Amino acid sequence: MNEKSCSFHNEKEVRDGQGERVSAGCSPSYDKDNGVLPNFRGIPISELRNHGILQALTTDANGWEPAVVSTEVLRAQEEWEAVDTIQPETGSRASPDQPGQLISFSEALQHFQTADLSHVKEKIQPTVRRTGLAALRHCLFGPPKLHQALREERDLVLTIAQCGLDSQDPTHGRVLRTIYKKLTGSKFDCALHGDHWEDLGFQGANPATDLRGAGFLALLHLLYLVMDPKTLLLAQEIFRLSRHHIQQFPFCLMSVNITRIAIQALREECLSKECNRQQKVIPVVNSFYAATFLRLAHIWKTQQKTISDSGFVLKDLEVLAKKNPRKLLKALEMYLTGVSKGQSSLLGAHKSSGPQAPRSKELTFTGVCDPQPHSSEGTWLI
Repeated sequence: MNEKSCSFHNEKEVRDGQGERVSAGCSPSYDKDNGVLPNFRGIPISELRNHGILQALTTDANGWEPAVVSTEVLRAQEEWEAVDTIQPETGSRASPDQPGQLISFSEALQHFQTADLSHVKEKIQPTVRRTGLAALRHCLFGPPKLHQALREERDLVLTIAQCGLDSQDPTHGRVLRTIYKKLTGSKFDCALHGDHWEDLGFQGANPATDLRGAGFLALLHLLYLVMDPKTLLLAQEIFRLSRHHIQQFPFCLMSVNITRIAIQALREECLSKECNRQQKVIPVVNSFYAATFLRLAHIWKTQQKTISDSGFVLKDLEVLAKKNPRKLLKALEMYLTGVSKGQSSLLGAHKSSGPQAPRSKELTFTGVCDPQPHSSEGTWLI
């Protein structure tokens, strides 16, 4: 602290009885031995409040009483009281959930594995109910049933798909912010509500409104995609494609639809054979999601699809994914093998011609749970 910091009130100077100059604007605290302010210029700023210096400026000390309590002194005292709760790097109050720290897929999954979700689990339908000839045909010619030992893991996946986004849950917030940072390259935290989520492909300022039909599982799938080093390149490629001036589409909303396809494939037992083979459910569902997203991106880019084709593309993709999931998983394996060999892009070079499409802000989309049975262009599957 320098001498100028003592001048809270004015710069008038007076001389004490021994001829030393003392600023009248900085009232000294009383010292019993000589009645002079102790020299505290060497005390660190962070220790001022511990030494009671600011308190001494506004309270009595052995009979000494300041003539005038400066408003600057009171303001300074309030500021020092808040020093411990201010983050110097951001200038905002400290957050209890470790702001800025990314969260891994396994950590986010563990959050749901240890939470009490019994009230949500009661609402799930693990398999599609079939009756009559459909039930008989499925029993005779359909895929095998999921092994009993894997059904609890399957139920957990479907339970997470029933959970919504809770902005008050620190883990939920970390998942959202991790997705934002990994896709945009930002090093700073972002608000859980705001227009910046539209840049990632949500329909509005609140991502929670787009999760209907897939729940928090949609965010876990995005987290898996961006946090696994093997699939991060895929996420970045699809995200860049979604921002193309002609072939643009809402990235996160498209991802929610891919998650919805994965949920249906799991409930219709289309993934049971692969789950039984690997003796796992969650890794298979994650890979199926990534493989389906890869297939969509390949179709979108090579066939020059635009937003008006979205309804047709998603419907055809769902049929293909349920019919031959193993084929999609093989294509994903080939992609990841290419990534490991240093191939920068496996989606192929993009060529386009014609007038530019309108920007995404000028397009409107229906929600994943808003049925539009009579409309086939520019809409999203339910």
